[in-house]
Amino acid sequence: MQSKKLRITSLQFFKFYGIQMRPYLLFVSGIAGATGMIMTGTVDKNSWQLLLAFLPFFLGYGFGQALTDCFQTDTDKLSAPYRPLSKGLISIKQTLIVSIVGLGMCALIFFFMSYISFLLALLTVFGLATYTYFKKKYWFIGPFYNAWIVALLPVMGYFAISSSGLWEFPRSFYPFVLITFLSYSNFVLIGYLKDIEADRETGYRTFPVLFGWQKTLWVGNGIWAITLILFWAIGGKNFPEILAGILFTIIVVIGQFKGHLSKNTEPESATFSIVSTLRGFILIHMALILHFLPDWWISLLGYYFLFEMALFFRPSASQV
Repeated sequence: MQSKKLRITSLQFFKFYGIQMRPYLLFVSGIAGATGMIMTGTVDKNSWQLLLAFLPFFLGYGFGQALTDCFQTDTDKLSAPYRPLSKGLISIKQTLIVSIVGLGMCALIFFFMSYISFLLALLTVFGLATYTYFKKKYWFIGPFYNAWIVALLPVMGYFAISSSGLWEFPRSFYPFVLITFLSYSNFVLIGYLKDIEADRETGYRTFPVLFGWQKTLWVGNGIWAITLILFWAIGGKNFPEILAGILFTIIVVIGQFKGHLSKNTEPESATFSIVSTLRGFILIHMALILHFLPDWWISLLGYYFLFEMALFFRPSASQV
C-alpha cells in the first residue's frame, strides 16, 4: 500500500495530511478562539499575543479532525472515500502520530500563554478522542458532545490573553459561548445528513439514521431559532455587527428551507444546507467580534474571503 511507502517526513505525506485536516474548517476554530481573545478588550490587530494564540486555534481544528478520523475509518470509507486516510494513502498510525504531536505543540503554546488555556486544551483532546464512541452509540448526544469541545475555544481564547483566574470568566460572556455551542451543534447535526447511509451501514445510531431527513432539519430549525433569538437579544450594537448578523440570518434560513424542499434525500442533496450552517458559524462569530471591535470589518472581510477560497477548492464538492 502507498501508506507504507510514504515517509512521515515527506512532502507528499504532508500534502495528504493537509487534505485530511480539511483546510476550510480551520477557519471555524480560528474565529471561535479569536472571539474569546477579543472579549478581553486588551488586544489589537498587531498584538503578538493575538498572533501567537491564533496559530494553535487555527491549526488545532485540523489536527483534531484528523485525530477523530482515525477512529471512524469504517464510515468514512463509505461517506468520504476521497480522503487520504480512507484511500490508504496515509496510515492510521501516521495520522495519529502527527495529530497528537500537532495538538501537543498547540497545547504547549497555550501553556506558555496561560495554564488555564492549557488545561482546557487537554480537555478538548480528550473530547476529540472520545467523540466517535458517543456519536456511534447515543443519537441524542453526538452533535452536543462535539459542540462542547468547540464551545471551549472562546473560553480558551479569553484566558490565553486575560490574567483572570479560572473562575473569573465574566458571566456577561456566557451567551457568546452558548452561541458557539448552538451554532456548532447545528453544523454537526445537519452534517450527519451527508453520512446517513454510511452511518446506517456501519452501525452508527445518529439522529438522522433513526429519525430521518425532515425531523433532523426540524431540530436544526429549532436550534437556529434559539441561536438567532439569543444573538439579536445581545447583538445589534453597531452597523458592521448588524450587517454580519443579517447575512448570517439569511444564509441559515435559506439553507434550512432548501433542505426541507429537497425531494431527493441522497447525501449530496444535503451539501447546500451543511455549507449554509458552516457559513453561518463563521458569520455569526464575525458579528460577535464586531460587537466589540466594529473597525475590524476589513480584516474580517479578508478572513471570510480566504475561508470561501478554501471552501471552493476543497477536494470534493459534495463533502463538508
